[in-house]
Amino acid sequence: MKNIYNCLVAIFLMGLVFLPMDKVTAGNKDRSGQAGASELLINPWARSSGWGGVGTSCTHGIEALFTNVAGTGFTKGTDIIFSYTDWLKGSDVNLMAFGLSQKVGQNGGVISASVMTMTFGEIQITTTDLPEGSGTFNPSYMNINLAYAKAFSNSIYGGLAVKLITESISNASATGIAIDAGIQYVTGEKEQIKFGIALKNVGAPMHFSGDGLSFRGVIPSHGDDNDQFTVEQRSANYELPATLRIGASYDFYIGEMHRITVAGNFNSNSFTSDQFILGLEYSLKYYLQLRAGFTYQDGVFNSNLADRGSVFTGPSAGFTVSVPFNKEKESGLAIDYSYRATNPFQGTHSVGIKLNF
Repeated sequence: MKNIYNCLVAIFLMGLVFLPMDKVTAGNKDRSGQAGASELLINPWARSSGWGGVGTSCTHGIEALFTNVAGTGFTKGTDIIFSYTDWLKGSDVNLMAFGLSQKVGQNGGVISASVMTMTFGEIQITTTDLPEGSGTFNPSYMNINLAYAKAFSNSIYGGLAVKLITESISNASATGIAIDAGIQYVTGEKEQIKFGIALKNVGAPMHFSGDGLSFRGVIPSHGDDNDQFTVEQRSANYELPATLRIGASYDFYIGEMHRITVAGNFNSNSFTSDQFILGLEYSLKYYLQLRAGFTYQDGVFNSNLADRGSVFTGPSAGFTVSVPFNKEKESGLAIDYSYRATNPFQGTHSVGIKLNF
């Protein structure tokens, strides 16, 4: 078992070493806006987004697919989750996500899968010939996650995820594959000290193709309609928004009913500003959790959006209400809600339902 863990750590560190420097040099303003597939940076889960996604070290269960895939290894049986997000309320952009995590065998392995879709409503089709519009189309993004995580010891958990990324409009689409990897380490007399590191969204560049990038023409020397041909234009490649996340947390237990968790996280983003996140969560046994977080990045306190560089202003908050079925197995039904402050728009709201048994 120790040899397996050493191999996993070695592979993970080698990935950091050999990853191209342009993917890990973060906070470079000259590269802002040059990446695509930015939906990979959106946390679709209501529970973990309530404190800013700070739980790289301590998020467990299916929600860990976004923060750190290693956390799915803590699944004790079956986790099923659905989440709906009103993204930047007023923009008509919505996200829906569904996830399933299942423990398999007796060796601590967990298999997880999730689907996230992002819709933008109907957009009018306009052309040079019909500038007033000739119908509508519905752009859509979809990410499909398949992951495997495992407990390598009582303290060490590791995981790997493969993501299929699709983006499409009416007449063009792009497809890509990305990989996530992560490790979580738990220690302390009550397992109250946790560390985590995750490398996310590593993959080959993507590009769009389809009928929208082609046109029909006529060979100039003939000028006959019989000499028409189709020309397909090549679209430029765009990189994926690779991210390195490093986090730590500490649990304070007050009697048998109360827990307060303090967590911190550093996100090193390839194409956007680095982020520092602080989060606080209060838990009343299985029944209620209250959480809040703040995400700091360069310019976050500026009132001007152009100077701030992000529509998000930092604060986030959320809660979870749970109804346990079996207290010993910690199974039950939970309802999650989160709010992320924005300017402009009216914030981002997420609602989720989770069933674990």
